[in-house]
Amino acid sequence: MSLTISARLVEAVLFAAEGPLTQQEIQRHSALEESVLPHLTALADHYAGRGIELVERGGRWHFQTAADLSYILRREREEPRKLSRAAVETLAIIAYHEPVSRAEIESIRGVQVAKGTLDVLMEAGWVRPAGRREVPGRPLIYATTGDFLSHFGLTSRRDLPGIEDLRAAGLLDPIDLAMESMESQALLERDEVEEEGED
Repeated sequence: MSLTISARLVEAVLFAAEGPLTQQEIQRHSALEESVLPHLTALADHYAGRGIELVERGGRWHFQTAADLSYILRREREEPRKLSRAAVETLAIIAYHEPVSRAEIESIRGVQVAKGTLDVLMEAGWVRPAGRREVPGRPLIYATTGDFLSHFGLTSRRDLPGIEDLRAAGLLDPIDLAMESMESQALLERDEVEEEGED
């Protein structure tokens, strides 16, 4: 399939870019008057099944190594980021509840967030300040970034696994499962007490 001049221009812009681009950024850099979305779609189809592919993550487009080949091209010196349990929990809370303030994170976790935890997540490029909540004190709120979606292979936050997916994958800590079971039991007992009180 041969590409149109416009599609080739969009392709060149994406290859030259230092990072993922939004449609508006691609439009501006390519100086095209028509929408770039049909060209992005044509390029995604053109590269499907090849060594590289065009993907959209969180509203940003970029070329990446095909998923089935990425393991071959990994660098030997690649150093995986090792996050503390607190950082992982904080990241999960932000991802599932964003935008969220430090106080809200602490309320969900049940413990204070260490000062460096959010700094580590921001340095990794996975979390960003997302403004201030319009309540007294105007606390800073946090959200995930496009890099977070890209790193974890998500198109959007809707692709985050649900509780059943996590349980099926064996990723829930036995303590978490026990706590969930206790909470469910407590809710059942409360409902039974309320029903008896109504009789």
